[in-house]
Amino acid sequence: MKMITAIIKPFRLDDVRNALSEVGVNGMTVTEVKGFGRQRGHTELYRGAEYVVDFLPKSKIEVAVSDDLVERAIEAISTAARTGKVGDGKIFVTDLEQALRIRTAEVGDNAL
Repeated sequence: MKMITAIIKPFRLDDVRNALSEVGVNGMTVTEVKGFGRQRGHTELYRGAEYVVDFLPKSKIEVAVSDDLVERAIEAISTAARTGKVGDGKIFVTDLEQALRIRTAEVGDNAL
């Protein structure tokens, strides 16, 4: 099992959710986060004063998938989240040692 964590632009969230559903991913956790990468934020003008926005709004998606779904899920996320502009995001994949469904006590792939 793997845990896929993706940081994407918030307006691409619905597209990513639909793409993951099409490849068979049943659930996900989404968190509204702020951060920056190479884009380093930007400056904005508000009531005549210029200020720097260091942290930009992003959506963090966490998906636990079985090993046979990993590549399809990564492809679905990267295709749906891509705009071709700076700040499209990142995808991280980590090993997931164990999963347990609390209600039924199922473990492993059955818990996903």
